[in-house]
Amino acid sequence: MVKKITKLRLNSILKTRGKGLILHSVYLSFSTMKNPFIPALFCMMMLSQFAVAQSKESGVNSTETKPPMFGINFSGFVNTDIFYDTRQTVMARDGDWLFYPENVKKDADGKDINAKGTFDILSILTRVSGNITGPEIFKAKTSGLIEGEFYGNVPANINTFRLRHAYVKLSWTKTELLFGQYWHPMFVTTCYPETISLNTGAPFLVFSRNPQIRVTRLLGNFKLILAAISQVDATSTGPEGPSTRYLRQSVLPELNFQLQFSIKNEKKKTEFLIGASVDFLMLTPRISTEVINRAAYDTVINNLVVHHDAVVSIYKTNEKATSIIANFFTKLQLPKVTIKAGGVYGGNCYALNMIGGYAVKSMVDPAKGSVDYTSIRTASVWADFKTNGAKWSPGIYGGFSKNLGAASEFIGPIYSRGSNIDYLYRIAPRLSLTVKKLKFATELDYTVAAYGTTNKKGYVSNSKEVGNLRILFSVFYYF
Repeated sequence: MVKKITKLRLNSILKTRGKGLILHSVYLSFSTMKNPFIPALFCMMMLSQFAVAQSKESGVNSTETKPPMFGINFSGFVNTDIFYDTRQTVMARDGDWLFYPENVKKDADGKDINAKGTFDILSILTRVSGNITGPEIFKAKTSGLIEGEFYGNVPANINTFRLRHAYVKLSWTKTELLFGQYWHPMFVTTCYPETISLNTGAPFLVFSRNPQIRVTRLLGNFKLILAAISQVDATSTGPEGPSTRYLRQSVLPELNFQLQFSIKNEKKKTEFLIGASVDFLMLTPRISTEVINRAAYDTVINNLVVHHDAVVSIYKTNEKATSIIANFFTKLQLPKVTIKAGGVYGGNCYALNMIGGYAVKSMVDPAKGSVDYTSIRTASVWADFKTNGAKWSPGIYGGFSKNLGAASEFIGPIYSRGSNIDYLYRIAPRLSLTVKKLKFATELDYTVAAYGTTNKKGYVSNSKEVGNLRILFSVFYYF
């Protein structure tokens, strides 16, 4: 079958001092494809470079070259991960995202089915970012970011393009206003573990990107952040599985308040940062209930089976599942080493890619099937150490997370991650070599989950540790 070829010709006329006009012609060929992202991206890159070139050339006769009023600068990296796990794991995207090892699952002979290693090679984290600059509006500098990778937004769509970040930002001297999808405020971009693994230290810390409205205010060495947040990829779970609907049905967005204090010396290459935040989340797991007035049954009439459907009454409900989460973080950067640490405590941390969730506490009105809820609490701590070498950079990460159960007994069901896990811990040494735009990195990740029996308050007892060792080798080529 003959492929259709689309030709794109870009003609640019560049002025050079004393050399008149130079005509450049560029011919490009694209095979027809179902996903137009690659041709469109290439066109955007070429047009942005053309705009910058024209801007530079237009100022050859002036003493200063003014930056373009509008532009987009592309960057990113090509990545390949090669990894081996010693057993089956709780993971995402064919194992590239690692949570913790699967529980022991015995067959009829008493052998552990999950004691089977896995191996894979993936390039789905290859990333493209477009940093956008624009003119001042309302006396504020304007900017934006569009960033994506080939991770896919659901497991079935692995290897397809998905959105990571997309926001517009207005920046005044001391105030910043952000609209769009970006890191959750409790994932602090200046204080996070620099692991090689995609999970970046999760599930021992917050890892989530969310659509949000965020206000940042600088007060000397202090920074105040207020944010109203929704969900898209990392979602809460409930009666119908993971979904954004439980937060959407509550009308009130997730709310976050954060305070940071930092001292930075660029000349000495030192920095000290400390901060904390509080997060409020309210879910509406159900908007209706069903009460069975009469169960379904079958009868036999004249040797024929007659089925009778159940008689069900449906009632409107609006019961909430609320939770409060707090986190703490600190960073000390010295000329040769950087140390970071943090902790999280709170209820219903499921949507933050941590263990925890909530459960049905009791039946409020049995006649109408309405219930109330209680949060399952989680506490975790983590620390990260690395050297600041430009070429060789060894480091090590460690984390611990504990299931603290609920404040009171509950009847269930439980909507949670790791409800039968007592505690988790991880130790992950790493080493990276960077040569210009190329980076080789390797990491050993040993993660342990202690599985046991869950009681009526969500606590786990009689736990036994199950461990997994991941050997990871990654290659990055930055552009």
